[in-house]
Amino acid sequence: METNNNEREFFTLTDEEGNEVEFELIDSVDFEGVEYLILLPPEEEASEVVILQVEPHTDGTESYLTVDDERVLNEVFKVFKERFADFFTFEE
Repeated sequence: METNNNEREFFTLTDEEGNEVEFELIDSVDFEGVEYLILLPPEEEASEVVILQVEPHTDGTESYLTVDDERVLNEVFKVFKERFADFFTFEE
């Protein structure tokens, strides 16, 4: 993860095809004792966010997992929408 002078945080992740893609960290949400990251894709007009589950390891590193549980995705996204209602326009 990198931080630039504006205190924005970026993650470089590798997609299924082995390509590196940079995402901006928008928020971190704790839901049912698990941390989830809300990431904004690199497109200027991004219309979706990426939600990843943080899996901490005993050596201090972390893995980032896709979330398959629709209920968890919806609840985490709901918290994000409430926090950022003044900054983003959300489509229903």
